[in-house]
Amino acid sequence: MNWEQLLSLKRFGDTQKRLRNQQDETRLGFEVDYDRIIFSDFFRSLQDKTQVVPFSKTDFVHTRLTHSLEVSVVARSLGRIVGEQVLKKHPELAIKGYKINDFGAIVATAALAHDIGNPPFGHSGEKAIGEFFKNGNGQKYELVLSKKQWQDLIDFEGNANGFRILNESKEGMKGGLRLSYATIGAFIKYPKESLPKKPSNHIADKKFGIFQSEISFFNDVAQELGLVATGVNGNVAFKRHPLAYLVEAADDICYTIIDFEDGINLGLIEEEFALEYLIKLVKNTINIKKYHQLKFKKDRLSYLRALAIGTLINEATTVFLENEDAILKGEFHYSLLDKCKFEAQINDIIKISVDKIYKSRTVIEKEVSGYKIIGTLLDVFVTALNHKYEGNMSNYDQLIISLLPESLHEPKDNQYLRLLTVCGYVASLTDGFALQLYKKLTG
Repeated sequence: MNWEQLLSLKRFGDTQKRLRNQQDETRLGFEVDYDRIIFSDFFRSLQDKTQVVPFSKTDFVHTRLTHSLEVSVVARSLGRIVGEQVLKKHPELAIKGYKINDFGAIVATAALAHDIGNPPFGHSGEKAIGEFFKNGNGQKYELVLSKKQWQDLIDFEGNANGFRILNESKEGMKGGLRLSYATIGAFIKYPKESLPKKPSNHIADKKFGIFQSEISFFNDVAQELGLVATGVNGNVAFKRHPLAYLVEAADDICYTIIDFEDGINLGLIEEEFALEYLIKLVKNTINIKKYHQLKFKKDRLSYLRALAIGTLINEATTVFLENEDAILKGEFHYSLLDKCKFEAQINDIIKISVDKIYKSRTVIEKEVSGYKIIGTLLDVFVTALNHKYEGNMSNYDQLIISLLPESLHEPKDNQYLRLLTVCGYVASLTDGFALQLYKKLTG
């Protein structure tokens, strides 16, 4: 892979090549991408979607929205640091107009959108959608779908749904948000379809990132960016866009450190653990005198968090730059933090977060509720749309369809697309609205 291709400014529907040195510096294409995501309905809905603790009413626990904004800020720093060194190593890019901030803008935008496809109720929301098809009333559809279409549903993946949201053509909106291909490439952490499942030990094969409905467009993006194809026997899979490693690192840094901080603020983790675990990350940068002068727990945690994030930003960029050649060849099989010198300390923090936060009674109770809510919504909406398509719609079905957005009132001709459309709608709901809808449907 080569950087000039990877930094493509092309957008869906373009007939002429967009050259970097012809860009308007006051309204750079990569920054337009950021604006389009910020103002999208899907992004705004993240304000009421679970990050760690569902339905939390405290003022300091993160939602998907605040998490995404923080990940984007960290990603921008990662991109600029890497961009500075890449331009020094590849001066031909600067000659063609590329700048340090281009890297920062691309990675920041992809990071801003990284959770845009996630359902309500956190990662349990993804599992709840899959469970509806695997073991619920959605089982009956297996026989009418291809194996890959069925796998899309039983392993419903927020990353693939995010790709669909960003790029799905709608009436009057061909190509969705029409983001630059460089940004789309950086967004795709798992550039493969759902089958074969985990075909290798490469980090890019850990999950899948493309539904069958977007395969054609994905292939166009991959070809334009010069991604390395890895699929065999007709299967669609590619090596990662190098900047996807930075998006992943930004997410890893934020959820490792900030979820831990939330757990302490909620009282799920004792404050003593913060110093014990975070000090190992910040021992080279902490000002002990300043730390002890901070009177309030929240301020002490904020200080440690800032230092820890700064440390991990430096670590991630060091690993990236040391392995740039392998990354460009698609031969770097790990996440950046997996190969940093603080891997053990990071794993310690994640372990205690799992034990004390993710497995806490409060979180589990809400996740259990999420299964029931999502399963019910899927069943009711899929049934109504199928009945309308088949021409045997009841009065109840008419009422149910009226609850859907107007753009979904006409069912797709294809059963897979009907199912995927309903999954996408349910995934787009906020935690609060999903609960409200469930209460209405169940009387």
